[in-house]
Amino acid sequence: MSRDEKAAIATEFIEKIPHSRALGMRIDAIGDGVAVISMPYDERLIGDPKSRVIHGGAVSALLDTCGGASVMSHREAPASTATISLRIDYMRAATPGQRLTARAECHHITRSVAFVRATAMDEDTETPVATATGTFTVERGAGGTT
Repeated sequence: MSRDEKAAIATEFIEKIPHSRALGMRIDAIGDGVAVISMPYDERLIGDPKSRVIHGGAVSALLDTCGGASVMSHREAPASTATISLRIDYMRAATPGQRLTARAECHHITRSVAFVRATAMDEDTETPVATATGTFTVERGAGGTT
């Protein structure tokens, strides 16, 4: 399967996830085990009415979705994937009113597990909102590599 075909499959997979659509996620770039997905600021997602900061759960969903997309676009892409574990370190509050962007890289795949690193940021690209490391399942199709 070509790089473009893998990217198209990963894009279709992510776009079909209802929570991704509900959160307004869009795929900004995808391919070769790297995904960039962004999400608009939305008042429905505010976790603290006083500070107007987006809830950490929305940031978590963005990082998780981006991580899965990076796995699906990897050159050894599995037929499907699911999150095994995701550790998130929140570095600072996202700036109210700003779009959040996550970038994830699938840096290693074994027969059964994919390993991912991800970062979420707003317009301040020097200081991340959150970083994450995760593991994802590798479920091979009938013609997949082992």
